[in-house]
Amino acid sequence: MEQRNPFDTDLVLSGPYRAPKQMLATQQYDGHKSIHDDKTAEKLGLKAGPIEGPTHFTQFVPLLAQLWGQEWFETGRISVHFKNMVVEGEEVKAFTRVPKAEQTQVSIAAKKREGAIVLTGTASVGLQSDPSELDKRMGRLRPAERLIILRDMNVGDRGAKTERVRMDFDGALGQRYPFTLAEKLAVITERSPWHEPEGASPWGRPIIPLEMVCVLSEYTSGEAGWKLRRPHVGLFADLEIGMLKGPLFVGQDYLLERQVVALSESPRTEGFWVTTRILDAETNEPLAYVLLHHAIMKESFPGYDEELKTK
Repeated sequence: MEQRNPFDTDLVLSGPYRAPKQMLATQQYDGHKSIHDDKTAEKLGLKAGPIEGPTHFTQFVPLLAQLWGQEWFETGRISVHFKNMVVEGEEVKAFTRVPKAEQTQVSIAAKKREGAIVLTGTASVGLQSDPSELDKRMGRLRPAERLIILRDMNVGDRGAKTERVRMDFDGALGQRYPFTLAEKLAVITERSPWHEPEGASPWGRPIIPLEMVCVLSEYTSGEAGWKLRRPHVGLFADLEIGMLKGPLFVGQDYLLERQVVALSESPRTEGFWVTTRILDAETNEPLAYVLLHHAIMKESFPGYDEELKTK
């Protein structure tokens, strides 16, 4: 007789608590330290430099691979809003709902051991699925009408050029990411032979870890030529990574095309949302994308309040 579960109870899958490592303490852009530097963070009212948000994505990968197998790596999408920062030494656990029947999207979350929610969002497989976390958040955005730092930017702005990128195990990634893939793999929270040089993956070569797909899309972002007023300090507030024909591979060339898709404002930040398409360098075929909400701290821009009074 066929055994069937007679319950429709919502089930949750979770991983262990992990203590992710800070890799961006010496990060620089525009000639100054970033929010991941302790002293810079403290000036902005934070207790220490936060760990970069995409770092937490790695903890979801074993869970989503358990739900959807190889399909997750080929057409998976993760979409989150960051709610609370994590500093080195704090422990985080990832959670995902278990899909029912033919469901292709589930809710996800991560929290600290003491209970604070780190992020919430959605994960899905397949090129057709329900609206993601960031689809919903962007749909609720109100027009930003009093921008100071972003006053010269417009929705629809494109990057100054198509950027050519590549991630090797020991390749330098510039001042924005002062570490190599090999150094990241030495401390990554979830280890897998699929990421290692031997390339023991179903695709016959090593794949780029999910959190490092964001690095691949961002380490040359200084070449985009965005019309941002400086100096300023920002952080990642929302992030979505989607595979169209994944995964992405170590040692392969890719092209990046960027476009501003939204501008926003909150009491403490001005934000610009950028979609970066990742293309095959030989065929121009779209393989993946990254949607990133850059939130810039208003108080990090000198004279912000005074200039706002004159608008």
